[in-house]
Amino acid sequence: MTRTTLLALGALGLLLGSASAVAQQIERVEPPFWWVGMKHKPLQLMVHGERIGELSVRVRGPGASLRRSAPAPNPNYLFLDLDIAPSAKPGTVTIDFLRGSQAVLTHRYELRARAPGSAQRQGFSTADAVYLIVPDRFANGDASNDNMPGYGDPANRNEPGGRHGGDLAGMAAHLDYIAGMGFTQIWPTPLTENRQPAYSYHGYAATDLYRIDPRFGSNEDYRRFVEQARATGIGVIQDLVPNHIGSGHWWMADLPAPDWLNQHPVYTETNHRLTTSIDAHASKEDARLATDGWFVQTMPDLNQRNPQLATYLTQNAIWWIEYAGLSGLRVDTYPYSDKAFLARWSAAILAEYPRLNLVGETMTQQPALVAYWQRGQRNRDGYVSHMPSMMDFPLYGAMHQGLREPEGRGFSEGFGRLYEALAVDMLYAAPNDLMLFEGNHDTARIFSLLGEDPALNRMALTLVATLPRVPHFFYGSEIQMTSPTERDDGKVRADFPGGWNGDGVNAFTGQGLTEAQRGAQQHLRRLLNFRKTSAALQRGKLTQFAPDRGTYVYFRHQPGSQAQVMVVLNKSPAEVRLDLRRFAERLPQGAQGKDVISGDRIDLSREFVAPPRSSTVIDIGR
Repeated sequence: MTRTTLLALGALGLLLGSASAVAQQIERVEPPFWWVGMKHKPLQLMVHGERIGELSVRVRGPGASLRRSAPAPNPNYLFLDLDIAPSAKPGTVTIDFLRGSQAVLTHRYELRARAPGSAQRQGFSTADAVYLIVPDRFANGDASNDNMPGYGDPANRNEPGGRHGGDLAGMAAHLDYIAGMGFTQIWPTPLTENRQPAYSYHGYAATDLYRIDPRFGSNEDYRRFVEQARATGIGVIQDLVPNHIGSGHWWMADLPAPDWLNQHPVYTETNHRLTTSIDAHASKEDARLATDGWFVQTMPDLNQRNPQLATYLTQNAIWWIEYAGLSGLRVDTYPYSDKAFLARWSAAILAEYPRLNLVGETMTQQPALVAYWQRGQRNRDGYVSHMPSMMDFPLYGAMHQGLREPEGRGFSEGFGRLYEALAVDMLYAAPNDLMLFEGNHDTARIFSLLGEDPALNRMALTLVATLPRVPHFFYGSEIQMTSPTERDDGKVRADFPGGWNGDGVNAFTGQGLTEAQRGAQQHLRRLLNFRKTSAALQRGKLTQFAPDRGTYVYFRHQPGSQAQVMVVLNKSPAEVRLDLRRFAERLPQGAQGKDVISGDRIDLSREFVAPPRSSTVIDIGR
């Protein structure tokens, strides 16, 4: 080979190397920025770019240093662990990516200042009332984002399973209505990007965990919405899904590692055997399939046993809390994730925000399974959970079933179901911190389950608002929205009337509502606004009396305080005369009260007449 040829080949090599260096770029760095003064350490950065894992790293900037650079099995990823010193100031950290000693790429990473009091933010509590909204179906405040370039699933209100156009602007436009109803917290179903080809409106198949879906708005729009809500006295709870992602997630085209997902030789769905988490006799195979199977084919199952993924998910939750200013998280499909991960994940979040609240979804009618996951429970297998709250599906089930059943057939039917369901509160570490609801996006509408009976519907609303739990209500329940009694998600999550221009009925203003709808709305509005000032309903103990003659009576009260609330529910088609001597342990002699709904004064010295099919809430001792 001639010298000329060698020189030519050398020049070609340099040219190719130069071209490679020019072509190489950073596609993503996540989290996109962080804050100084955080307890979470070290900060893990996921860097994605073609063959980025082949490069070494240098970190420059006061208060920041590189603890570790860890290539992933996929060379297109690099994980960086950064130490952010307690003395670090807001500013920019320079990250150089080196080939040999030469920097071929540079990324400037922002460290921000935390909002004052961020670490001690108060989470939602029993003092709150939560309004659950499916954003796509609540109100369309910005028609320009209904359809976005590059996104499928076009808006079509005639398609029950399609997008309808609701967005952040729509929710923001009706904050006054939500606050006026007496709600103090909003829980929107997931708002992160769901770039799925179809059926994406619900938000539970995320395709980018750090981006709000542009059909709802931008990240900044979300942050602004939370600020606007806070200004009206409302906190925002974000719905997170650490168990799975959407099949359209950008990871799916380029997984960081083969074990990033729980993968199987053939498609394998979860068996939904959630009791395997507490079953001492469960087979390992059943337990494995419960947590490692995919939720559905379009929702790949994340493997939180991968330590880098576990850290990614933990940081993602903290990032949204800090960035948006949240008052809590609702955690979807909670028991489907790895148990050890869930304990570490929740502990890390509460270490950062000790007064924050988290609530996990456990769709089960078994109180023992709900109790297992709540903080403070002494589990026989030694498992330690850190979740302050769980969804109270057992009490929800007892409520809607008991309201449907006739009274007088047995101690465990009708109101007896509620009485006995509350009697097992001794199973829970903190029963009052559980979240009770009359329905949600995964259940049939309560009004329909109750045979479209306005009286029973008012009883359901009253129970949720007055029992010792964190109450949440599904948008539209206040106006008796209907659905099939068998699960039909698209129809359950129907559009809230008045949320779109041209709607003939407007529930925000009351235009076009029936008398029964207006009555239900007013009933809940007065209950929740009273609840804002009632320490007995917010924090009081429960004393319940066994159902009798189709009536159910209970009291909410605080030790050391004369203020208490008496609730009388009567399912009978006739009035029922109650001898108040039966309730003497709670009613002081000569007690007087005020009907919370009507405002009428009530004499509670001898007898109370419960009207037919009525829900009466009485404020006593003020």
